[in-house]
Amino acid sequence: MNPCSRLVVISLLLTALPQAYAASSIDLTVTGLITPSACEPLLSNTGVVDLGKISVNDLKPDGYTTFKRTLQLSVECLAPALFALKGIDNSTGSIDSNSYYGLGMIDGKKIGSYLLDTSNSQADGSAVLPILSRDGGNTWGSGDGEPWAVTKHIAFSDQSSGPWAPMLIKTLTTDLLIETMISPIRGMNLDNDVLIDGSATLELLYL
Repeated sequence: MNPCSRLVVISLLLTALPQAYAASSIDLTVTGLITPSACEPLLSNTGVVDLGKISVNDLKPDGYTTFKRTLQLSVECLAPALFALKGIDNSTGSIDSNSYYGLGMIDGKKIGSYLLDTSNSQADGSAVLPILSRDGGNTWGSGDGEPWAVTKHIAFSDQSSGPWAPMLIKTLTTDLLIETMISPIRGMNLDNDVLIDGSATLELLYL
């Protein structure tokens, strides 16, 4: 095998006894890719979006009350790499739809939800646009002006290759917009403090 190959192949021969059965073996091949282009995603403020103390008087009884915050998201790679990001909602029991992230529950009712979006994205010093995949990264389309839903992968491109597709990036910076929506409070038990408990993991995937 070429010692410079990045493909690691392990072949195991499984042999059963007795030897009289010549067809009692099967090949198992394990493959993978070791990449030198390790990337690290980072969020400002350690990824915490603090809405502070919200008075019940500031919440709408029959409509959603919205709050907007911005964090800075960056990805630093040792070398240019193809990657995408996937959002995982850690409050799965309170997910409002396939697009929104949940904020927890109170007495069986959903406290609310939040959306993620990006803006002012730059890759290696040049402006780029978000692109989204709805099928796990097989196909891509423009994501400009479209929220980054729970079910979608996000990557970035300048469309220099023609069709929308992820591009090699060493350093990515972007604003991460978080729009929080508190559910209508009519009928919600707010006699005591209610913890807003939204949690998501942003997973970096190598393509």
